Amino acid sequence: QVQLVESGGGLVQPGGSLSLSCAASGSIFSITAMGWYRQAPGKERELVAVITSGGRINYAESVKGRFTISRDNAKNTVYLQMNSLKPEDTAVYYCNINGNRYSLGNLRSLDAWGQGTLVTVSS
Repeated sequence: QVQLVESGGGLVQPGGSLSLSCAASGSIFSITAMGWYRQAPGKERELVAVITSGGRINYAESVKGRFTISRDNAKNTVYLQMNSLKPEDTAVYYCNINGNRYSLGNLRSLDAWGQGTLVTVSS
């Protein structure tokens, strides 16, 4: 079993900042990528940012220059610093990890999701 626990989120005014974190625990063997996705009401889930174990980072065009993703490999934790927030950033944010996990003495692929945390940008 692998668990992801997200924290952060909440209500913020336009132009404000919020920070999200996501800690992974359980039968993790390795993590190759950690990322954040979001889903706004009536829209499909979309990638926000992803960071690989080697430090490669990709951002959605809509958040470049405003959001920063980082990770602490020792803690299996990924962070998302969100600055200059806009109303269109309002969504449920989910963390995701990919890698390998232990299962009955074998290695299996790992693709796990957090429970989601709501970010609301409104005046």
